[in-house]
Amino acid sequence: MIALTVGLAVFVGVALGLLGGGGSILTVPLLAYVAGMDAKQAIATSLLVVGVTSAIGAVSHARAGRVQWRTGLIFGAAGMAGAYAGGVLARFIPGTVLLIGFALMMIATAVAMLRGRKDTQATGTTHRLPVPKIIAEGLVVGLVTGLVGAGGGFLVVPALALLGGLPMPVAVGTSLIVIAMKSFAGLGGYLTSVQINWSLALAVTAAAVVGALIGARLTSKIDPDALRKAFGWFVLAMSSVILAQEIHLGVGIAAAAATGVAGLMTLACTKYAHCPLRRITGVGIPPRVPSL
Repeated sequence: MIALTVGLAVFVGVALGLLGGGGSILTVPLLAYVAGMDAKQAIATSLLVVGVTSAIGAVSHARAGRVQWRTGLIFGAAGMAGAYAGGVLARFIPGTVLLIGFALMMIATAVAMLRGRKDTQATGTTHRLPVPKIIAEGLVVGLVTGLVGAGGGFLVVPALALLGGLPMPVAVGTSLIVIAMKSFAGLGGYLTSVQINWSLALAVTAAAVVGALIGARLTSKIDPDALRKAFGWFVLAMSSVILAQEIHLGVGIAAAAATGVAGLMTLACTKYAHCPLRRITGVGIPPRVPSL
């Protein structure tokens, strides 16, 4: 199972490299249900994986000038405080509750990936940085990251674009700095009460990094918009599995059935002009920049 876990971690990394984020949402289920870790160990280990892969991904963005350091460090510092608090708070929350929260995060992430992000163009003017808002947003996003182990890139990117006034490519690059900072802080919070298998954690992290480098090279060969939407549907399906495991089989089946119905309706949206899901899934809407 360890070999299978490490092998699948490569595919998680490929998703990270292709999408610029989002693949980390698969790390917790991989560690919990394939590697056999308990919920808190899986979340703590995923924070290590997310932190390292995000930091490495940020290097290429920084070299290309796509990182706004002042905004990123302010947001990241607030996120670290929230993430550490979340990691410490997790000791008082049952693992099952944390995994259910993680499943809800998966659903939110999937919807965000299906919708995509509107691009934000640079205006050429100086944008006054709303520091109190960025700190508040960083604390909230960091708290969620620390509790459930998800990087929260789909929350960080729009916050940086809207509150920080950053163009989307810069928001994406800056978000990786923020995600790395708060992931390591969340890990620190968890380590106050949770012991992790460091040899397995480092092996999974290394595999994810290799996969991320492979995925980055494949980016130019695969339609990112189609990939993002396919990944969003896959994450929705995975959330149904967690709900079935942690709540009740019937809940998981109901969630899977709802996903199937939504998928069929989305397919219908490609053939009919009037579709109620068009605003949710983005079908028929011009492609947007992939979300994290």
